[in-house]
Amino acid sequence: MTRPPGMSARLKLTLSYAGFLMLASVLLLAAVWLFLLRYVPARAIQTIEGFVPGRDDLVRAFAPAAGWALVALLVLGLAGGWLLAGRMLRPLARITDATRRAAKGSLSYRIELEGPNDEFRELADSFDAMLARLEAHVAEQQRFAANASHELRTPLAITQTLLEVARNDPNGVTGELLDRLHAVNARAIELTEALLVLSRADQRAFSRERVDLSLLAEEAAETLLPIAEARGVALETTGDVAPVIGSPALLLQLTTNLVHNAIVHNLPEGGTVLVGTALDGASAVLTVENTGADLSPQLIATLTEPFQRGGERIRTDHAGVGLGLAIAKSIAQAHDGTLSIAPRRGGGLRVAVRLPAAVGAEGVRPETRNGPAPIG
Repeated sequence: MTRPPGMSARLKLTLSYAGFLMLASVLLLAAVWLFLLRYVPARAIQTIEGFVPGRDDLVRAFAPAAGWALVALLVLGLAGGWLLAGRMLRPLARITDATRRAAKGSLSYRIELEGPNDEFRELADSFDAMLARLEAHVAEQQRFAANASHELRTPLAITQTLLEVARNDPNGVTGELLDRLHAVNARAIELTEALLVLSRADQRAFSRERVDLSLLAEEAAETLLPIAEARGVALETTGDVAPVIGSPALLLQLTTNLVHNAIVHNLPEGGTVLVGTALDGASAVLTVENTGADLSPQLIATLTEPFQRGGERIRTDHAGVGLGLAIAKSIAQAHDGTLSIAPRRGGGLRVAVRLPAAVGAEGVRPETRNGPAPIG
């Protein structure tokens, strides 16, 4: 949208300063006229000592000097106003420069305005904080897009290779080839759906209602029980009623992802997964623990990164797409909650999701189940 050119803020402030100064000078002269000259006779008066100037004589003598004084004040007002306006608007010019740099894609520049904590300093600090958050968000999105394109390219390349083999040898199409094509296609679909869930959670495009985390934990455990039995993992749930306000589908996805991640990354045989819920003040807490190897804090810090598993890039022959914890973290943040990961004593991980409890949940006495209840 094109707009007609107008006066700059500096010129407007300069004219405002000069206009105010001229108005004050005119008012001062008017006060002199009203309170002094009005009591002086209009014509000169002859006294014994000589003539006393009259009002007309005083006006003729005072008017030129007052006029030149007003001209001097006007020049002084314009010059001083221009300098003062430039000094006052200097921080705004730095903020404008930072805005232009950000518009061109340079998000690393910071204003770092010095001086007292005034309105300009507050605006500059808020803009720096916004740039920092925006830079981190853009970097995360770029990294995620690069990883997603890389991971999607792998199954598509495998599919293309298998199809070329089948086209070159139509008689060699076997059930094994079809099974491999089906598996690769299913993996691509799974990855695409995971990306859509992650995007939906990031945009907070979902309706909210009252949900009990303990019921979601039980549902997720029952759904994943066959996988746990196939891997020889004991799956147990315990805890209290933990109502929250959110999306039942997304919160179930969060719980299922955490439980599934705990199962597939457990000890090869005889491992255990513990799923619990509780109310902690104004928060509802979901915890998922699994046994396993000892993990370093540096490795744990990378587990919520998309397409990361155990500190290494995911492979196409491994279950999952490396988005389980990333999706869980995004869903928790979309519900104004947090997801934290800590090493479990004796090996393994402990993942805790803390969400705001539903209104009135603090005053309801939790209905505690009778101890750990192994599923199945």
